[in-house]
Parts: sequence; C-alpha cells; structure tokens
Amino acid sequence: MKVLVTGSAGFIGNRVSQRLLERGDEVVGLDNLSPYYDVTLKEARLALVEDHENYTEARFDMADREQMTALFETQRPDRVINLAAQAGVRHSLEAPHDYIDTNIVGFTNILEGCRATHVEHLVYASSSSVYGTNSQMPFTVKDRVDHPISLYAASKRANELMAHTYAHLFGIPTTGLRFFTVYGPWGRPDMALFLFTKAIIAGEPIDVFNKGDMRRSFTYIDDIVEGVIRVLDTPPDGPTAAVNKQGPANSSTAPFRVFNIGSDEAVSLGRYIEVLEENLGIKAKKNMLPMQPGDVAATWADVNDLKSVVGYQPTTTVEVGIKNFVAWYKDYYGT
Repeated sequence: MKVLVTGSAGFIGNRVSQRLLERGDEVVGLDNLSPYYDVTLKEARLALVEDHENYTEARFDMADREQMTALFETQRPDRVINLAAQAGVRHSLEAPHDYIDTNIVGFTNILEGCRATHVEHLVYASSSSVYGTNSQMPFTVKDRVDHPISLYAASKRANELMAHTYAHLFGIPTTGLRFFTVYGPWGRPDMALFLFTKAIIAGEPIDVFNKGDMRRSFTYIDDIVEGVIRVLDTPPDGPTAAVNKQGPANSSTAPFRVFNIGSDEAVSLGRYIEVLEENLGIKAKKNMLPMQPGDVAATWADVNDLKSVVGYQPTTTVEVGIKNFVAWYKDYYGT
C-alpha cells in the first residue's frame, strides 16, 4: 500500500519509513527539516531512504494548507502515519506558537486530507505527557487526562480529541499512540541519552533533574517501530474495537482508539546513567538539579491493550539498547 509518513526525517518517522520500504510498501515522506535540532542529522537519516525506488519525497511544512491539500490529492495515500510534531516539553515554555502551528494547525490539515481522500486508517503520535501529574502507576488509557502541565502535552491531547471528532463525523478510522520515552541509534539530540553521551565523552557534567529521582518507560526504537507497523495494519472497525470497551475514559461509538506504546517496565534514571557509563567506560560528573517546569517524576506504561489487539511485546532491555546507541554514536561521530 501507499503510506504517507509525516516527520520522515525524524527519529521515529525515518525508521518507520525504512521498515515500510523493506516490506514492499510505497512511502511518501513529508518533512520540513525544522531547525529545532541538527538538520545535518536529519539529512543523514533521509539518505537512508531517499534513493529507494518506492520513496517519494515532500519537503514543506504541514501547516501549509494549500500544499497539504495538493499532496493528498496527487498522492492519495491509502494510510497515514503522522509523526511530525513540534516536540519537547521544555521548548514549549519558550516557543508556544511552534506547537500551535505544527501540532494543531498541521494536524487539522492531516485530518482534512484524510477526509477528502477517504484514507483507510490514520495513525498519529500522541504522548505519555498527556497523563500530566497522574500519580497512579502504571498509566493506563482508562485514566483521566484532563490536566496537562505543558503546552506540548495539551497539544497532544487536543490531537486525540480532534481525531475522535473526525472519526465520529466522517467515519475515518484513527488510532492515537501515546509514546513513552523512545531512545536508540539515530535518536534525537535533545533527548537525555544523546545529551548525556555527548557531555560524558567531552568530560562535561550532565544535568540530572529532580536530583535523579525519576523513572521512565525507556523504549527502544525497534520495539516502537514494530508496534507502529502492527497498529497501521490493524485499523479499528467501529465501536466493536477492543479498546473502545475498556472503560468510560476511552469509550466511543466511532472507529477510534488510543493506545499506550512503550516498555512495560519503568527504569530509574540512575540505572539508565549507570548502563551508559559502563558502555562508555567513563564515570559521569553530575549536576543534581530540581524538577523542571512541565516535567514529571515518573512515567510507566500499561500496554496490555496494545498487546491484546496487535500482539505488541517490547523485548529490548536498556542494557542492549544503550549498547547499540553508543556503538552507533561512536561510529557516526567518529569518537
């Protein structure tokens, strides 16, 4: 089938594009090469897919309504995976309009394109950030998500509500994926593993927030991609979709679902750093800092719904995942 992948130069979007091409699908990759982080890294990711005979490249901002309309009309994708977004909790405190332009206006253009061309299934990235200050662990899609604590989180929750509206009004099958902390080779330079590795190699201290008292469902990129592809291949078929009957917080009569996608084990930040130190052979110097605005002390994913519907099962431990990342980092940067 033909799949439109937005954010095709991004960490997850690029690996998803590779996987789709490997199995014989056509991919239309959309990315505006935002300078939010190193564009050179994004271009290097694109070099992994752009010469493939089944890959079509589109380079513009998905907030551009006219170009988005034209893209859907000319390419007419069978299914869509929307992974393009203005990411980052802390950046949303400094540049709120970036989140509205991409995550709200751009997502509206995606929904309108899906409606106009009768797309079979829209899979889109939400975030574990929607759980806000929820203290009940692990996070489940049945939990209330009414109190986001960053504009990034609010924009992702808005995406879920917007997708439900289009699923209800126009019958567009939609699946939202609440991603938990994703890491691995070709990762984002603004994420902790990348920042820590760069600083430790340079002999510089790393910033450890909440004085290290943090836990995350760290999830390896290959496990995430496997889940995304399985979800893409399993569109909701209406109100009988399994997750719709899990409870009032996620009930719907529309072809609409939301899943957690991540590791079902919460790993302490301290252990994460220890494994990195072991693989680098260097002890980290640490700046122990308080919690940052918009951040949370812990995330932990309940992925039982995703397991039951598509057979999702993350298998990569942080010991293996960090080892793979360090090997890639040393090779890519020649350190």
